[in-house]
Amino acid sequence: MILVDEDHICSDKKTLVEKVGKLPSEKSVYSMCQIFNALQCTTRLKIMFLLLQGGMCVKGMENALGISQSAISHSLKNLRQLDLVRVRKEGRFAVYYLADEHVELFISMCREHVEETK
Repeated sequence: MILVDEDHICSDKKTLVEKVGKLPSEKSVYSMCQIFNALQCTTRLKIMFLLLQGGMCVKGMENALGISQSAISHSLKNLRQLDLVRVRKEGRFAVYYLADEHVELFISMCREHVEETK
């Protein structure tokens, strides 16, 4: 049910109904909240920026970030559960990469937004 204050001039019932109709589903909002929560962790966010530059194995991330293998593996597990990161086998190694161009764009635009507001 949409409540409209008749004295309020910035929104009428038709406009409110249209806007509410364009809201994402509860399931989508919940999934987005999980993603934003996951990216509050600096380790996971740094991993995302490394993978934005191309696929990497855990050892490469460990060397690049100076973070333990267990911390990186735990973070990758969280990112994989949200389908932000995927993995493929290359010989003896598991190579991690960003899931798709949406994730790449999201991470890139977030950085651009933060850096332009400084």
